[in-house]
Amino acid sequence: MEVREGAVTVEVPEKRHGASEGSGDGVFYNPVQELNRDITVGVLRAVESECESYLDAMTASGIRAVRAAAAGYSVAGCDVDSEAVDLARTNLERNGLDGEIHHRDVNAHMHETHHDVVDLDPFGTPIPFVDAAFQSARRYVCVTATDTAPLCGAHFESGVRSYGAVPRNTEFHPEMGLRVLLSALVRTAARYDIAATPVLSHVSSHYVRTYLRLDGGAQAADRRIEELGYIDHCQRCLWRDHEPTLVADPTDTCPECGQSTWTAGPVWLGAAHDPAFVEDVARAVPDDAGTVEKARDLLDSIAAELERPTHYDQHRLYKRWGEPNVAMDDFLATLRDAGHEASRTHYGGTTFKTDAGVGAIHDALH
Repeated sequence: MEVREGAVTVEVPEKRHGASEGSGDGVFYNPVQELNRDITVGVLRAVESECESYLDAMTASGIRAVRAAAAGYSVAGCDVDSEAVDLARTNLERNGLDGEIHHRDVNAHMHETHHDVVDLDPFGTPIPFVDAAFQSARRYVCVTATDTAPLCGAHFESGVRSYGAVPRNTEFHPEMGLRVLLSALVRTAARYDIAATPVLSHVSSHYVRTYLRLDGGAQAADRRIEELGYIDHCQRCLWRDHEPTLVADPTDTCPECGQSTWTAGPVWLGAAHDPAFVEDVARAVPDDAGTVEKARDLLDSIAAELERPTHYDQHRLYKRWGEPNVAMDDFLATLRDAGHEASRTHYGGTTFKTDAGVGAIHDALH
């Protein structure tokens, strides 16, 4: 089956939606991830002045490697499946592009080689590959995680085992998953005296994607660790609070309604994106990308999003209040008129962020 993405055409055995159908047998190609790949090309173009080499760590059909090569990068790819290796090499050749596709374990490869950008896009959790990735990458590590149920707390024990944190299945579960993933990545990088800083992150269609800029030095890594902490949350009234700390000090009861609370962490409490970087990426997404309009709309939304944790769901609040919800633009304008910061988020059409607590939100709207 022939597939065109951006400026390249590749051969794939079949299209398969990984979230609903699994990785299956044979070489895996997920058409739903085209948005992910289009944004990745935008990132590569945005950082081309500081980066030249790119590793597609789970190459499969080679679509990421081929698109990176078309963007001017010196590319390498790895896969343990000989059929995938042959197909990736063929797809580079059919587009007149150069690259090295290796038939070997990617962790072994990353421990022995260095690349400006390392891209992890596994089926499921990326955790088995992140130690090697941070030692291989010079400037950026790009990570996809498709195991959203463990990350968000829906599969609690699996989340604890994989990510070394307590995830909670809250109404802001997409952001919970992102911040649990970022916590694990930042802590892993810090073990090697590397400061990993998220410059772009999004949660889309059953996966989490993040891009981290790397800087060396123990002190820089320590500063990233200082941005880890814990979130307390009330399932009843939706109150929440967060504290940057390495030692959890849970709030046993909600100060708003007296209900017992949940604590999640350690999670990343710092910014999940750099607005200027996101704007650069939006401009750099190529016009011939298949999802160019969707990608730019998503990136514009992220760039305008408040950088604080965590988002609210407007419908959940109004359900709690027993009232019909108002138009989101009017809702946000009312919060701003009351002196609060407020923005939409990319997590969903009814989600927003604000510096107001649940009590202040209620007071501003009533």
